[in-house]
This record gives sequence, C-alpha cells and structure tokens, in this order.
Amino acid sequence: MDIRKIKKLIELLEESGIAEIEIKEGEEAVRISRMPVPGAYAHAMPQYVHMPAAPAAVAAPLAQTAPVPAAESAPPKPKPNEHVITAPMVGTFYASPSPGAKAFVEIGDEIKVGQILCIIEAMKMMNQIEADKAGKIASIMARNGDPVEFGQPLFVVE
Repeated sequence: MDIRKIKKLIELLEESGIAEIEIKEGEEAVRISRMPVPGAYAHAMPQYVHMPAAPAAVAAPLAQTAPVPAAESAPPKPKPNEHVITAPMVGTFYASPSPGAKAFVEIGDEIKVGQILCIIEAMKMMNQIEADKAGKIASIMARNGDPVEFGQPLFVVE
C-alpha cells in the first residue's frame, strides 16, 4: 500500500474522530488505531522497583510538621451578595477567543445571563462558558492558560 494513502487515512481518522479503521486491498491490509493496544508498548514502559519503607527515624520528622490551617487551604466564602461561577468541567481556561485578542470579560464589567465569560478547552474541544447570573464581575479567579478542575471557582459576580 502506498505511504501517501496511509497518511491520508491517518488524516481522515484524526478529522473524523473515529477511533480505529482497517482497510484491505487484495492481500495488503492496514489498521490504524487512535487507541493503544494493550501490551503493544510493554517494552517501553518503565520498570518500577519496590522500595522498602523508610526507617522510623527518617519518617518521624515528616510527621512533626505543622498542619496547614483550614483557612489557608480552603477558598474564601463568598459574601451574601456575591455569586461564584465555577468550572463545569476539567480543562484549560482561556480568557479570550484567541491569543492576543481582548478578554471576554474584565473585572468591573457588567454581564448578562448567557454572556460568554471564557473558554475551557477539554480534549481539543473549545467549550464556551456562559454567565448563569447577571451582575458585575468582582473577581476573576483563574489566569489565561491555567488548568482548571470541575467545580473550581472561575468568576465572582456581584
């Protein structure tokens, strides 16, 4: 089979979102898969060696470290007149529609319900995040290009 045909098949696979394709032409056959076959990369996998637990003398100083106060580890509670807009998915936060473009919203902007606030990229899909409440942007809690988690606060609206 011609290498140009194989490259074209790979391009079609990537564009279509199909996980696997197999083509047969006479006695020749080619299978292209986006999903790894179990055991196919076994030789490239790193080998992990079980290490014995650290002696008690080494582990003891770690146990004596001061615990982090709850106030520092938990995000601040919103005030009664504030509404927090959280990330509906895991992905990468983008404040603007393209690099170098003006941000969708800035601190102090008045927003309406349904207005686009940001984009979260998840698995190569750009998901527009819309306001679920009208008001004024009091705080933007994520920076452009930051990874975000499900439920992570993104905006505070007054």
